[in-house]
Amino acid sequence: SFEQNNKMYAALKGELQRYYTLAKDSSWQAITLNQGQLKKGASAPVVATIKKRLAAYGDWSSADTSHLYSDSLHRAIVSFQVRHGLDSNGLVTDTMITLLNVRPQERVEQILVNMNRMMWSPQMDSGSRAVVNVPSFMLQVYDADSLAFEMPVVVGKEGTHTLMLNGRINEVVFNPYWNIPASIVEKEIMPAMKADPNYLKKHNMEIVKEGDSISQIRQLPGANNSLGKVKFLFPNPYDIYLHDTPAKNLFEQDKRAFSHGCIRLADATKMAQYLLGNQSGWTPEKVIEAMNSGKEQRVPVSNGLPVYINYYTVWVDDNGKVHYREDVYGHDAKTRSMMFTHSGV
Repeated sequence: SFEQNNKMYAALKGELQRYYTLAKDSSWQAITLNQGQLKKGASAPVVATIKKRLAAYGDWSSADTSHLYSDSLHRAIVSFQVRHGLDSNGLVTDTMITLLNVRPQERVEQILVNMNRMMWSPQMDSGSRAVVNVPSFMLQVYDADSLAFEMPVVVGKEGTHTLMLNGRINEVVFNPYWNIPASIVEKEIMPAMKADPNYLKKHNMEIVKEGDSISQIRQLPGANNSLGKVKFLFPNPYDIYLHDTPAKNLFEQDKRAFSHGCIRLADATKMAQYLLGNQSGWTPEKVIEAMNSGKEQRVPVSNGLPVYINYYTVWVDDNGKVHYREDVYGHDAKTRSMMFTHSGV
């Protein structure tokens, strides 16, 4: 019954069969790239091996087994690169070869771990929703069950993980104050204040309440506010939310785990305009005006948007393509150690 109601789970079951079959193939061997990089037009014996491997993984469907890196092979390589979060430039590099060489048994276990995670994770509603998948560092917003837009995100770094949870965005806060968590005050702000007595002033911060050991500190709205010009709240016990950021350069990185646990959006303006687009008076221009006002303004979101924060290192996209990503927090590794106690298939 779970498989019948979860298309991704059913699709991964097919992918599991693919790798289960490959794991039993005793002829499977690692590929060695001796010539640095390969690009379209190159000719080398390893190209034939790459074609065979891509065929086994479902990216290559041609019967061509020549040594020539052809146009059709370029399309297959780009397909593989997109599915594995690599630059889709068609260059065969050592990084790509490493992913081609992941043992089928490892993929079997990875797929099973993620299928297992789907069974205990909250099931997503159909219809409009916002979905963040931590390992892919992406946010996708669905409108009436069709993808409306997507954007890169920054998630929590090692030690301050972004947690798996779900909720409903019910408030947009323009030009928010950042009420700095006590842990950050203790570990980062207080040492900085000790080193530089003018630290708070330089960073547009103020003490809200003196404490015996740790004071309550907040950062005022402004160009350098760590939350940027807007944040999006959905009630949860962990005080996790989506927000803008002045550090736009972080979105240029492939692996974007830099935050203290909250999720930074590459295009917070687009998110605000989407959330308030159906509310009276909130034109796109009005949203931009509110973001640039410099004054905190809280706006309730009618019919709050469901939001899901997931952790899938294997998933199926809307086109039926299976994607793989790095286990950034080690959740898969921990689960695998409990699920699998042998190396056999």
